[in-house]
Amino acid sequence: MLKTRIITAFVLLAVLLPILFLLPPIYIGAFFLLALLVAAWEWSRLIAPEAVRAAWLYALFCLMIIVFLLGMQNATWQFALLLLAVIFWFFAAPFVLAKGMNLSLQKLRPFYVVLGLILLPATWFALVFLRELGLVFLLSSMALVWVADIGAYFVGKAFGKRKLAIQISPGKSVEGALGGLLLCYGYALLCVFYLPFESTLFGAWAIRFGWAPMFLMVTVLVAFSIFGDLFESQLKRLAGVKDSSHLLPGHGGVLDRVDALIPTMPIAALLAGLV
Repeated sequence: MLKTRIITAFVLLAVLLPILFLLPPIYIGAFFLLALLVAAWEWSRLIAPEAVRAAWLYALFCLMIIVFLLGMQNATWQFALLLLAVIFWFFAAPFVLAKGMNLSLQKLRPFYVVLGLILLPATWFALVFLRELGLVFLLSSMALVWVADIGAYFVGKAFGKRKLAIQISPGKSVEGALGGLLLCYGYALLCVFYLPFESTLFGAWAIRFGWAPMFLMVTVLVAFSIFGDLFESQLKRLAGVKDSSHLLPGHGGVLDRVDALIPTMPIAALLAGLV
């Protein structure tokens, strides 16, 4: 399994890196769009596994929403979508996660249908906006999620005792989450000290608002990256599956790879708009 994961990761990097560094920004937007549409297809299969054909229609609806908002040529509507997604993560997601497995996917299916049509397009708009601020700005924001995940994994393996959400994801621990957060603090400091202030979200916040607000911002982003991971884990358990799909050998599905980005990127985009 480890060998398969490594091979798949190298293939993805071989595709992604040339798009990022050699092609105009529109190509990375297209790559993100393809990834989010596949994630939408997987989302639909999770909430309605019996309706296989509907999954393609669901992805098409996501595409139509993105195209419609782009056609409006008014950033206000895109901002409203981002804001709606962020409001969900701050005010509704904690209550959904607090329910653990005491939810009925069948009863909540309409809720998840509408939710995906908000969260997934919002994530795409957030990624595109962050790319407009600069390639380093985008990558450094995304990397925070990966750093948090790596820190949580290794610290959790070494010291994890208290379960973070045992019903939803038994492997996650409080110690792991704190380890990931501390590693992200160090990562943010490196970005501030070794990259131009305006080239990263962390530097921009440190110079504009000060150190304490910057660290608070990092804390919020890391917390919601965990929320995103737990939210998808909860949805998969409610659907009775281990992975969102098997499109990425050794990694599961696209949704499994972007789950932590779905809450953090819209939040990061709104926070970037403040500076």
